[in-house]
Amino acid sequence: MSTSFANRLNGSILLISSMFFGLAHGVAPKALIDDGGMVASRSALATEIGAQILADGGNAIDAAVATGFALAVTYPSAGNLGGGGFMVIHLADGTVIANDHRERAPGAASKDMFLDEEGQLVKGLSTASHLAVGVPGTVAGLLDVLARYGRLDRKRVMQPAIDLAAKGFVLDRDLAAQFARRQDVFAKYPASVAVFANEGAPYKMGELFVQTDLANTLRRIQKHGKAGFYEGETADLLVAEMQRGGGLISHDDLLGYQSSWREPIRGTYRGHEIVSMPPPSSGGILLVQMLNMLEPYDIAGMGYGSAQSIHLMIEAERRAYADRAQHLGDADFYPVPIKELISKEYATKRFADFDAKRASISADIGAGEIPAESLETTHASVMDKDGNAVAYTTTLNLSYGAKMVVAGAGFLLNNEMDDFSAKENSPNAFGLIGRKANAIEPGKRMLSSMTPTIVRKDGKPLLVTGSPGGSTIITTTLQVVMNVIDHGMSLSDAVSSPRFHHQWQPDRVMHETYAFSPDTKALLEGMGHKQLIAIPAFYGGGIGDANSVMHSDQGFQGMADPRNAGAAMGPGQLGQ
Repeated sequence: MSTSFANRLNGSILLISSMFFGLAHGVAPKALIDDGGMVASRSALATEIGAQILADGGNAIDAAVATGFALAVTYPSAGNLGGGGFMVIHLADGTVIANDHRERAPGAASKDMFLDEEGQLVKGLSTASHLAVGVPGTVAGLLDVLARYGRLDRKRVMQPAIDLAAKGFVLDRDLAAQFARRQDVFAKYPASVAVFANEGAPYKMGELFVQTDLANTLRRIQKHGKAGFYEGETADLLVAEMQRGGGLISHDDLLGYQSSWREPIRGTYRGHEIVSMPPPSSGGILLVQMLNMLEPYDIAGMGYGSAQSIHLMIEAERRAYADRAQHLGDADFYPVPIKELISKEYATKRFADFDAKRASISADIGAGEIPAESLETTHASVMDKDGNAVAYTTTLNLSYGAKMVVAGAGFLLNNEMDDFSAKENSPNAFGLIGRKANAIEPGKRMLSSMTPTIVRKDGKPLLVTGSPGGSTIITTTLQVVMNVIDHGMSLSDAVSSPRFHHQWQPDRVMHETYAFSPDTKALLEGMGHKQLIAIPAFYGGGIGDANSVMHSDQGFQGMADPRNAGAAMGPGQLGQ
């Protein structure tokens, strides 16, 4: 990272908290602007790598892949080689495509694998054991995307991540504190301690963080492509880790893994086209479904933050998440009624019982009739000057996944098996309920809430957005999109504005501190909305982390969510 950029970043971090609180008074951090393209991600180091790729002649796909591999080094709580993700791509010729590299259940997985003899869930088995690990997809997905649509070769795109892992980088306060908070859970796994502790002691801010085993794993991928991860030494190390802890992933599971090319979910909202991720993500379907429910109403006329508009949005969220529980799963294994769920006719029927003056009761809201469908993740957004755009969301599920590093390979493993419905109508770690559509089956991809999204206007990308946050991913993305389209906000305001979330069950509304004024909160409670739970809005907290990019008459705008230590950068900012 250039010294001047690092200094500006450190200075901005000190101010971000006060700026975020100041948003209640109309103050928000400014979006960066560049004519040559833009990258926004959770890691300043990864963002700068993506911007350098653009400066060196790479396109948005090259930059997104380089950023993705860099995040595996610089943001290990969610960036990964041992997890999975989704990528939505808009090409300069107008083509849109999605790459699904979600993890899959191992071949030896079974429907009741997390239940005891009495049919009850075994606490921790789906989140904190080797059985929790799904077959990783990130490496296959990133390399497939690069091979099909990238402009630069694998060696060039991966080298910056390898250099960061091999030579190390100086830990900032954010990462050092993350490592320190998790020393107790890392202690269960010697390979995790070897990576995330400094000779047995917690790392401190300012110390050099070197990841030699991870650098060697990245080199094998750089040299051999997918075979450098799914075969050979890395595969042997991963399978050995599974065997040590009673996990299920085999060599056959790794050899059989392939990313899938899918048609994106496409909808319209007030003259804009919404392009988002299809199943096994629930994000695109729910985003379009909620926008369809809201489109007949004058959201702008109601005013941002009004009780009327918030009530309307909560009721749309309540119905969409109820449908998620019933109808959403891996469409390769279950007949997800995608066409019906994203139709405007279905939205009209689904919202027919909406009462403008009274909250619904979630227990009374069932799934719609369909004819015979972490908190730790991370999102990056990229646009280039040629008209390509990428929305990329990747995850290990919970923060640092299963907390276990593959001995000798240096990367963390996911705990994505928890995203299946281990038991019908029983909530997962995010409180989300699932049923038959998302039951565990060998080779199946678990349902996700990741919502990488591109908003197009007149066939050209206007906004690239998405977020981490488990079940709050979808509603975070919804609010960023509505802030831009309905309320005409700048990108900085659209990303920074306080957020709220409802997911049907449990029947409660989580909201950031400044999302509801006292009067608005009183009106919502008077309508019957229960459990309005405030989430402290501070640096490192809050709902979502929507690192976004938007095209405007001024150029490409990039906005790192002020809730966290991310960064936005274009080629023009390099060296400044």
